[in-house]
Amino acid sequence: MKKTIITIAVLVIIIIGAYFFFRKPPAKAPLELPQTSSTATTSQTAPITGSQAQNTPGQTVIGTSVGGNPIIAYQYGTGTAELLVVGGIHGGYEWNTVLLAQQLADYLKANPSVIPSNVKVTVIPVLNPDGLAKVAGTTTGNFAAAQVSASQSTLTSGRFNGSTVDLNRNFDCDWQSTGTWQNISVSGGSSAFSEPESKAIENYIQANTPAAVLVWYSAAGGVYASSCHNGVSKETDSLVKTFAAASGYTAHETFDSYPTTGDMTNWLAKVGIPTISVLLTNHTDTEWSKNIAGVKALLAQLSTK
Repeated sequence: MKKTIITIAVLVIIIIGAYFFFRKPPAKAPLELPQTSSTATTSQTAPITGSQAQNTPGQTVIGTSVGGNPIIAYQYGTGTAELLVVGGIHGGYEWNTVLLAQQLADYLKANPSVIPSNVKVTVIPVLNPDGLAKVAGTTTGNFAAAQVSASQSTLTSGRFNGSTVDLNRNFDCDWQSTGTWQNISVSGGSSAFSEPESKAIENYIQANTPAAVLVWYSAAGGVYASSCHNGVSKETDSLVKTFAAASGYTAHETFDSYPTTGDMTNWLAKVGIPTISVLLTNHTDTEWSKNIAGVKALLAQLSTK
């Protein structure tokens, strides 16, 4: 009996050993490698926004919006006396100022000889790209009027940035957290320059100190001087008269339709930069012939500096 048990145990050991010896090992799972940029490529290219945006010759990204969209400045000419032109501070609500500024940029690119040798022109077509996107579905000045929403509530919403702040109430001249637009209370932000768009302009001005600034708004049909309790400077007064005479718009020393706080042009006057506001006659027309005549007159005036 004892021999039988030993024999059975030996057979069991032999069978188990043979099983493990001849069994085919399981296939190893393939090694998973981390994706690289080449393996992660999709069929669509994501839009360049925020810090991804790259500067190119004649083009500079001066900052990004609340929504991460680049604020682009286009530069023409090589002189030292700089004319800075800004459109679209009120985004889609004043979309015609964006089209006008883009039209100017395209014109200067095609006609560089109109810029005097001692002058350079910097054009920011849209300071509020998030507001423009709400109304026209784009963040740049390359769009057609047919793309603009017909909804008044949508147009109104496009006046404000991605944080629902009125950017033209966010600068450091009489800044208040709550400002006025016509008879409506609007947000001026949590502090002066609390918004990345207005901060981008502040940084640009500090770094470049332009000789003159022109800001397009709509709609009142006039040229307005800037000041911040320091009176209208002689340089600003001269810019107003020059642009008005060439364009046919009426010249005004102040904007007094309703009180404004945190206004960009008045802040520029506060820091000593001669600045004018040109308000187009309505919210749809660019009034190109009037405005290009005014810009050319400013260029001629700056050529004497």
